[in-house]
Order: sequence, then structure tokens, then C-alpha cells
Amino acid sequence: MDFDFSEDQEQLRDAVRKWVDKGYDFERRRAIVKTGGFDRGAYGELAELGLPGLYVSEADGGLGMGPVEGMVVMEELGRGIVLEPFGQTLITSGVIGAYGGADVKTAWLPKIAAGEALVVLAHQERGARYRLDACKTTATQAGGGWQLSGTKNVVPAGDQADAFVVPAMANGQLALFLVERGASGVTSRGYGTQDGSRAADITLAQTPATLITTNGQAALEHAVDIGIACVCAEAVGVMDKTVAVTAEYLNTRKQFGVPIASFQALRHRMADMKMQLELARSMSYYASLKLNASADERRRALARAKVQLGQSMRFVGQQAVQLHGGIGVTDEYIVSHYFKKLTQLEMTYGDTLHHLGEVSDRMEDTAGVFA
Repeated sequence: MDFDFSEDQEQLRDAVRKWVDKGYDFERRRAIVKTGGFDRGAYGELAELGLPGLYVSEADGGLGMGPVEGMVVMEELGRGIVLEPFGQTLITSGVIGAYGGADVKTAWLPKIAAGEALVVLAHQERGARYRLDACKTTATQAGGGWQLSGTKNVVPAGDQADAFVVPAMANGQLALFLVERGASGVTSRGYGTQDGSRAADITLAQTPATLITTNGQAALEHAVDIGIACVCAEAVGVMDKTVAVTAEYLNTRKQFGVPIASFQALRHRMADMKMQLELARSMSYYASLKLNASADERRRALARAKVQLGQSMRFVGQQAVQLHGGIGVTDEYIVSHYFKKLTQLEMTYGDTLHHLGEVSDRMEDTAGVFA
């Protein structure tokens, strides 16, 4: 199989990498963390590159690209541990484009593509523990429209986003809705997260909403799978930079008059880190390439990818900190921020043990079919 990137994909990678290197350095990131973990200006710079329109069709004002281009962008944003939740834009634009009616697409996709509207997925509820079918938020019809009531937790940039894609129970089945943050009955409580970014708890009280699709379970599973692919690609970028910084440190730090990179035991540990990085990279490719597969095949592939990425993230992050010693956990040194990011990504859209169980369950289901 050919894993070479096209010329257009390489140009896309180069453009995002240049922006990260020149426009989103460590000092700017630290300043954004201090002011709350989200910068609309930085997101606007991503919009100037056309990135929010990656998954939006050309007819709706986007670029009409696909999962591989999304993976390329997320890798580069991971290298800069960018705080702004660009992956959420890929999730919501992808789901609205695939499941939404003409009215929803016309109203929102051009604004998403232009960077005028940040729309995020608000699906987590307290106690659900990664289960996508566990939803207490309710939707009722009123006056020819819909009203939602419930609470969603840990919504990325929830108090800064312009709208949310929200799953809710409607007439006994899960449906997907779009809710504007400025709508009546919406309240938000924002807070910082471990990696320095921003999230919020969102409460809806008879809030007006627009129906995206009544096939909410399939749409939500698809949304989360896009999110997992984004997390995998972002984690590869974070790990790639973590390995590079660690190797640079080992070649600089000296003991007994020689760089500690010359110590065989440490060289072996670096080799193990690089091996885990490459395992993660191959599974990230696998995840992105399977995003357009059938639902069952896609879900199995994304669960497998998240298991490997979870193991690799934990290993690379912990080894980087240990090889740096005490400096590796200080706020002033960038490795601690890479480690925090990897720790948070490992928990996002289901931790390693959750997806290990998903893989096992799906293997048993497949075995039952062929028994």
C-alpha cells in the first residue's frame, strides 16, 4: 500500500508547520494559558489558512478534503500543542455535512468553513463513563420546534464556542441537535483543563434547538470516531516533538564529561520511545484511512487505534519525564506540557482500558457471526 503523501498534502503540512513554528511558539502558548486557555485570534489565524473548511464541501464554501488531510493538520497542531480545539471543527462540520438537512447545512457550514463560527460537540454527561448510549438530556417538541433540557460536561471551549452539537433523547431515541450558545436557557461554567486548554459545563433549560438528525446514535458514533482519529493524529505530533526534545536534551546534558546520550541504557530507552512513536503513527494512519469504512469496520478500527495510541502516549510521556529528571516536571520546561497533553489525550473519547474492552467485545461479536 502506498503511504506517500500527495504534493497538495505536503504543502498543507508545510503551511501548518510554518504557522506553528512562527506564530504559535511556547511563549505565546503560555500567555494563552494564563488568559484562560483559548484565543479567538489564534483560531482566526487557522481560519485564514482555510483549515476550518477541510471537511466542508466546496458547494458549502469549504475545501472538500478528507480524513488524510485532517490527519496531516492535526499532527502539526499536535507538534505545537495548540490549545484551540480545531479537532472539534472537523467533528462538527463532518457530522453536519453527513447527517444534517439542507437548512442546517446552509445556515452553518459556510460560517464554520470561514472561521466565523466555532461549533463543538457537547455529548459527555456525568456518570456516562464513555458510553454513547447513556444520555439524560431530553428533547421535546414545542411550537413547531424543539427544546432541550439537560447538562453536558467537559465541553471543549464550551463557554467560548458559538454553538454546540448536542445529543438528546427525543421520543425514546437518541437524536442530534444544534444549539446556539446565545439561545435562551443556556448557561455555562468555564474552567481550565490539565493541558492548559479550556472546557465548560453547559446547562440547557428548555433551550431552543435545531434538529440535525433523528439517527442520533449512528451520527454520534461517527462524530466520536472522527474525534478519535483527530486525537490519534494530534498525539503523534505531540510524541514526535517529545522524542525530538528528549533526544536533544540527552545530547546536551553531560555527566562524567560526556553527553548522557552516549550511555547505552539511555540509548535503549530512546530506541523504545521511537518504536512506540512509529507504532502509534502507523495506527493513526490506519484510523484515518478507516473513517470512510462501514460503521462496524470503522468502530473496530478506531478502537484498536486508540488502544495502541493510549499505550504509546503513556510510555513516551513517562519516559521523557524520567530521562529529563526533575526539570521534566517544571512548568517552565516544555516537556512537562507535552506530558500533560499526552495524559489528557489518553483519556479523551475513552481511555485505553475502555477501548480494549470495545475491541474484545467486537471480536466476540464477529466470532459469533462466523461460529
